Amino acid sequence: MPSGVIFDVDGTLVDSNDAHASAWLDAMKEFGFSEVRYDTVRKMIGMGGDKILPDLTGLAEDDERGMQLLDRRKHIFLQQYLPSLKAFPMARALVERIKREGMIALVASSANKKELLPLLRVAQVDELMDSTTSSDDADESKPDPDIVLAAVAKSGLLAAQLVMIGDTPYDVEASRDAGVPIIALRCGGWDDRELAGAIAVYDDPEDLLNKFERSHLARPK
Repeated sequence: MPSGVIFDVDGTLVDSNDAHASAWLDAMKEFGFSEVRYDTVRKMIGMGGDKILPDLTGLAEDDERGMQLLDRRKHIFLQQYLPSLKAFPMARALVERIKREGMIALVASSANKKELLPLLRVAQVDELMDSTTSSDDADESKPDPDIVLAAVAKSGLLAAQLVMIGDTPYDVEASRDAGVPIIALRCGGWDDRELAGAIAVYDDPEDLLNKFERSHLARPK
């Protein structure tokens, strides 16, 4: 049984990956990048904007136009998509169970701080988390391990004492490179082959909660 659990948020606790892809697509079209396909963007969700922006547009996040596009994407997401987002079933109940078992609950998300807190509120877990780490707390976003390493540092625990729960190959890669075992969830849109490297794969928070006693989160018998 681990001493703490690091949660990704988008696609893990909140059904938001499609919305993020749509917000990126909307913003890029406004800036003249209308040839980018939805499927291309969707497969990149889970990485931070510092990775997605140059890959899709050739712009850098510190270029004036790049910063404008990132700001526009954030505005579109918060104003047009966030209000209709919903948590995955039993997302809060899973966090509550983890806390009842005596584990601490942490967040390591590629979202920026202005998006992260509203997303945690959608999942109704904002007051349950012991600490949160966003892209603002790290030099590099996922799949680089910086955000996960920052969460480990905030926890006061060793990486081996923690387990991460995420939904993308980028979570798997980041947690691996940070030395944190990861449980993957399919609800973010990736299949088991793409989530290879996880110590276990479940459908969604509800599936993991239903199988909690047989999971890597359970107390040893």
